[in-house]
Amino acid sequence: MKKAVLLLAYGGPDSLDDIPAYLQDIRGGRPTPPALLDEITHRYQLIGGCSPLLAITRSAAAKLHGVVGLPVYVGMRHWRPTIRETVAAMLADGVQHAVVICMAPHYSTMSIGAYRTRLDEAIAVAGGELAVTFVESWYRQHDYLDGIAANVRETVLRFDPVERRSVLTVFTAHSLPEAIVERGDPYPVQLRETAAMLAERLDIPPDRWTFSFQSAAQTGVPWLGPQIEALVPELAQRGERSLLVAPIGFIADHVEVLYDLDIGVQAIARAHGVHIERTPMLNDSPALVAALAELVRTHLPQ
Repeated sequence: MKKAVLLLAYGGPDSLDDIPAYLQDIRGGRPTPPALLDEITHRYQLIGGCSPLLAITRSAAAKLHGVVGLPVYVGMRHWRPTIRETVAAMLADGVQHAVVICMAPHYSTMSIGAYRTRLDEAIAVAGGELAVTFVESWYRQHDYLDGIAANVRETVLRFDPVERRSVLTVFTAHSLPEAIVERGDPYPVQLRETAAMLAERLDIPPDRWTFSFQSAAQTGVPWLGPQIEALVPELAQRGERSLLVAPIGFIADHVEVLYDLDIGVQAIARAHGVHIERTPMLNDSPALVAALAELVRTHLPQ
């Protein structure tokens, strides 16, 4: 039986010209209002004109291949190479079983569940025989946690020695509509568990860390909070002046980090006299590759 690994990521435009089609895919074929298209295009202009997510995921895949010795494929949920294209390529290569890992550690029906749906659709369309072992969540994986903890320790050194004594750590993750909680979705619970595990690893006192969501979309329905965009002014009012922001729901640089945090939230912080430093993302780091490799070994059929 030929085995392989399939890494699934969200996707991002390769250029400014790709943004209309990219957004249309995200929106299920519905056209994007001109004002929203202009705003998203502006954000990508500010971060260099494209998303680095595909390049990062491909680099992580190449490094993972070097560790586990299996072919490692990459599929994007909302851009190229699509999950459908990648599944077709795997079948053409004779792959019969794949360990499938989403490049997001926490489970939600709206995120990981959507990846699984697209994967199942791709296999059905291809009409081939591809068995999969689908990793639904991996937020407790020790290399993932150790990697983020190491980045927090590195980032706190950017504050001057006196300032370090008063740093408040804010762990963040992408918000989702509140309606998922009513359905028993584990997403917010898993995120807060991750934040607590990291705080314990880092010996951060309970009153010196918190958790917030970020990057909520304007859809007319309530999204999970608190939102960091509103939290920063509240913390400033409480007297907090030094914040270390550590994204835990994201593992790679993309627009929600490079724009939402590094530009949008930083602007809010400056307006309120708050100094923010953000941790680097895991990207294709040794810690991330080690985490993926252990997931493969654990889930690979014998």
